[in-house]
Amino acid sequence: MKKRHIKKVAVIGSGIMGSGIACHFANIGVEVLLLDIVPRELNESEKARKLTLDDDQVRNRIVNDSLKSALKSKPSPIYDQAFSSRISTGNLEDDLKNIKDADWVIEVVVERLDIKKQVFEQIEKYRRKGTLITSNTSGIPIKFMNEGRSEDFQNHFAVTHFFNPPRYLKLFEVVPGPSCKSEVTDFLMMYGEKFLGKTSVLAKDTPAFIGNRIGIFGIMSLFHIVKDLGLTVEEVDKLTGPLIGRPKSATFRTIDVVGLDTLVHTANGVANNAKNDEMKDSFAIPEFIDTMVQNNWLGSKTKQGFYKKTVDKNGKKEILVLDLDTMQYRKSNKVSFATLGTTKSIERVIDRFRVLVKGKDKAGEFYRKTLSAIFAYASNRIPEISDELYRIDDAMKAGFGWEHGPFEIWDSIGVEEGLKIMEAEGFQPNAWVHEMLASNCNSFYGIDNGTKLYFDLKEGKQIRIPGQDAFIILDNIRESKTIWSNNDASIQHLGDGVLNVEFQSKMNTIGGGVLQAINKGIDLAEEEYEAVILGNQAANFSVGANLAMAFMLAIEQEYDELSMATKMFQDTVMRLKYSAVPTLITPRGMTFGGACEMGLHADKVVAAAETYTGLVEFGVGIIPAGAGTKEMTKRVSELWKKDDVKLNRLRDAFINIAMAKVATSAEEAFDMGYFQKGKDIVVVNADRQIATAKQYAIQMLEDGYTKPVAKKVKVLGQQALGMFLVGTDSLEQGRYASEHDKKIANKLGYVMAGGDLSEPSMVSEQYLLDLEREAILSLLTERKTLERIEHTLKTGKPLRN
Repeated sequence: MKKRHIKKVAVIGSGIMGSGIACHFANIGVEVLLLDIVPRELNESEKARKLTLDDDQVRNRIVNDSLKSALKSKPSPIYDQAFSSRISTGNLEDDLKNIKDADWVIEVVVERLDIKKQVFEQIEKYRRKGTLITSNTSGIPIKFMNEGRSEDFQNHFAVTHFFNPPRYLKLFEVVPGPSCKSEVTDFLMMYGEKFLGKTSVLAKDTPAFIGNRIGIFGIMSLFHIVKDLGLTVEEVDKLTGPLIGRPKSATFRTIDVVGLDTLVHTANGVANNAKNDEMKDSFAIPEFIDTMVQNNWLGSKTKQGFYKKTVDKNGKKEILVLDLDTMQYRKSNKVSFATLGTTKSIERVIDRFRVLVKGKDKAGEFYRKTLSAIFAYASNRIPEISDELYRIDDAMKAGFGWEHGPFEIWDSIGVEEGLKIMEAEGFQPNAWVHEMLASNCNSFYGIDNGTKLYFDLKEGKQIRIPGQDAFIILDNIRESKTIWSNNDASIQHLGDGVLNVEFQSKMNTIGGGVLQAINKGIDLAEEEYEAVILGNQAANFSVGANLAMAFMLAIEQEYDELSMATKMFQDTVMRLKYSAVPTLITPRGMTFGGACEMGLHADKVVAAAETYTGLVEFGVGIIPAGAGTKEMTKRVSELWKKDDVKLNRLRDAFINIAMAKVATSAEEAFDMGYFQKGKDIVVVNADRQIATAKQYAIQMLEDGYTKPVAKKVKVLGQQALGMFLVGTDSLEQGRYASEHDKKIANKLGYVMAGGDLSEPSMVSEQYLLDLEREAILSLLTERKTLERIEHTLKTGKPLRN
């Protein structure tokens, strides 16, 4: 079989999804041709400029406006705005012929079969034989889209269903057409996972496929339960949010973002097409939803849905909530349930479910009813929508942002216990669940020697989930591979002498226990192993140093202890740089402050594409003192060339720190100097990070890794300090900075200048580390800094004082 390469993709349809898909292919370095229809009439601006329908800028207006709007949206669909140059635009009348150069054509037009068939007919005229052709449809059966198409078209046709927004949601459902070649299906599954960074899920050509079939059922059944129990919108969002591993937007806020009309359209699609669905009555639209649709209360797109933003006469913004009984908007009420209080001490989300379903209040009743419904529904969809139960869990995690899928949650409660709850609530699972228990298998999943197993209906036993070779999943190996641990971290041996230090503190904050683990990992590697990775698989790598501990020591004026703690942090970070073994770090999600500083010093960063990193200490009234200020100063000095305006480069680094700038992607982190080109790398699929880091560690060893030699840093002294002082003074006078902002910035400038030296000088890294430590200790004696820290700890937001 000929090897397939994707160098250019054509995307037909530039709406929100089409532009988002185009941007994500641009993210991974693919050339994209984005096409849309030609306008049928001029807009007012075009009329004023005396343009005609024949002018190129008019003919390409729809596609260009759509892409421009997408690139301006937040969160951004693209890793770096510069990547948009990889996208060229055109229209379906003048430029469709250019799809002959594409390796893959993706149709993302309106969900109407007649329009899709017209588009496919035109594509056939220009498409090169053997080119992949896929549709992003979520509800039109493939057999209808295939009608009238050539054999080669049908052999290479499938649905590739992205979830919106394509950059951020990981689900990539692949639904092969009836005549699609198996190698095409295999390629699409591989490409989605390896190159697009997705969770590729093989689905069947059934209504709404997997993700939306289960997810929309969950929402629709919840609508009916909410009315039965008399729960409010804010109560439901409290019950279905982060507490159970779901997004912060929970249920009703998510619907507002997606659009109520979209939800209703999908629900009606299932109700009309899934004739044999035993729970199809759940897809009936409740009266209160009908009312909202009639009132055009569709969510964010119409400025009101389940929530509504208002501004009172004093200009104060407020978010009102819809009362489902009166259908009037009102102020949100505080939510409190006794059952929720019983889970406060349970850190792991998966361990909370067995407690929640035992609740004696309305919350406990809600969980028993909603979980029973989803368990029954998911079990009855096998083998209708999927032959394998793990694909349903994968789809819900990747497409709806659930931390755990229905079968994983059922396992956590206990399969037999789940059956008792279901029976009490009037729900029946599929017979295969009882057959599984009868075969002495009492769980849907298992672990065998670091490999995850699932119960397979055809085999009648647990078998290995395929495709795990490219991953190292810490949940699967933690129990068998851990060689050392404390309360905040553990060390696993990944094989081949490579160790992994996993942070396990709350929000992965870096305190004494994590620092101890890092040092222990390096000790072990230098003594009997080979290399060290700092890696975890939480949503966020780390929010930084333990701010609460620093605040407590500062309040109690334990300055000697603060100085020792800061020095321990600095020494640990410097060990990452100057140990005798390779050190690697695998940041993902939020990687702030001290965690960013560790990335600055490791031998190699293997970052997830979705990494948000920066030195954010300024926001709480201090400067980076875990060697971050030192290292950014050093990196700038190493970039200086003859005739460079050295102060400009130093100023840019100073501004990044003083403004607590955060890179919004790993690619942006290169631009900001947090990652280094030629040394650090980006992995699009975060699940591959630790396995990739291990491969690089082994390669570094095979290449003859040698401990780095410390070099001195060139600092500019008074020349730079004067620039910083003048700049901060003008900012204060212009009221862009408070007096305390100025004080912090001056401390930062003093360190980055290398102090009050009379002329540029070469200094040691330790010299700059000492300046860092002096600066942060000084700032921690300031009342206004302590106010900032306390405010951030209480609210999670910065304070300007």
